[in-house]
Formats: sequence, structure tokens, C-alpha cells
Amino acid sequence: MRERSEAEIQVERVMGFFASRVALRWTITRPAEDRLLGHVSLFNFSEQSGRADIGYGLARPHWGQGLMHEALTAVVDYAFGPLELRRLEADVDPANAASLRALDRLGFSREGLLRERWQVGDTISDTVFLGLLAREWHSRA
Repeated sequence: MRERSEAEIQVERVMGFFASRVALRWTITRPAEDRLLGHVSLFNFSEQSGRADIGYGLARPHWGQGLMHEALTAVVDYAFGPLELRRLEADVDPANAASLRALDRLGFSREGLLRERWQVGDTISDTVFLGLLAREWHSRA
């Protein structure tokens, strides 16, 4: 985001997701700083089906510091704890090795490759589909 108005629109959008219970988003910050470093989201959220998608992003200067692992662990704990979800899913560009490692480290299993799934601008990319079950997460403890 380059303009404050873009951030304000995003905040309103996220608040609407929370109010309608279709998505949850957490902001990643450092306690001493009042600025957004990244986020973790649960979306396509359904308490009835017991599943949600997980997504995340972190500003490049903060990569490799363990922040995302800490945030993802907390959100997965929440999803499989108080939210009582049964399954989390993620889809990742196969070229995003760091993201795949982050999910592998949490115990997500690679469940498939969807060819030419996404188009962003002129770029068409595949996606790796991953899943994690609550019983798998709890058995790791």
C-alpha cells in the first residue's frame, strides 16, 4: 500500500469479514513498534464444515526472523483450539519455497498440484494445495 486511504479501505474490509464471520485476520507487529509487519488470515471460514483457508504475508525486511512461524503457530492453535476447526487448507505458488517450508514446518501435507490455477496480471501460475488436520496438529504436541 502506498496511500493511507488504501489501508483504511483494507481495515474496513477486514472488519466486515469479522462481523459476518467469513474471515479472521491478525496483524503481526513487534511490541515496541506501532506498525504493521504482516498478517495471518483464516478465510473461506466455515464453522459448519469445520474448515478454513489460511493465508499470510510478511514484509520482506522481516523475513527469516521467526515472526511468521510464531504467528502461524498461534493461529493454528486458535483454529484447532477455541474455533474447533477440523481442517486448514493453503494454496501456494510452487515458486514460493519459503512459504512451502513454513507450512511444511507446521506439519501441512502437500495434497496436490493445480496447474495454471491463478492469473495475476499477465502471469499464470500453478498452485500447490496443502492441508493440515486438527488431529495431526494435536498429535505433534
